[in-house]
Amino acid sequence: MKKSLIIILLNVLISLSANAQSEIKRVYDEEINPLEQIDNAIAQAKSSDKFVVCQLGGNWCPWCLLFADFVTKDSTISKVIDDNFVFIHVNYNPRVTADKAQQNAKLLQRLGNPSRFGYPVFIVLDEKGKVLHIQDSSFLEEGKGYNQEKVLRFFKNWTPKAVKGSTK
Repeated sequence: MKKSLIIILLNVLISLSANAQSEIKRVYDEEINPLEQIDNAIAQAKSSDKFVVCQLGGNWCPWCLLFADFVTKDSTISKVIDDNFVFIHVNYNPRVTADKAQQNAKLLQRLGNPSRFGYPVFIVLDEKGKVLHIQDSSFLEEGKGYNQEKVLRFFKNWTPKAVKGSTK
């Protein structure tokens, strides 16, 4: 009887967990070449006088999806991002086939080996593609989510105006 009850409870918990994750939109395109994605974002940033922020992670990462959902629903953060950055979700899957492993190695090298901080991790690139900053997302967290003040501080400190200084 106890075994049956435990099995039922485990199934319910797994089901609830899967439902909670499926409610958050999957934002990483697993089919595109991430190096090309970054090149396109840099070109867009250059033409619009913005920087690029790469949110490195994947649809397999609950904290990655939670952050994407958080910044989308917060209009203050969304405005800061839209005004200053080309924000992209760069897919990284640590469990890849041999043919993707080389691409992963090039991706991590290009972004300054940010995986040491866990996922998601944010990489700020200037309009030329130079890595300016790597942000460990744990410093932006609060409880089981993210802190608006910390997230805003991160983005505001890495805007082109903040980095380059006022040109007026």
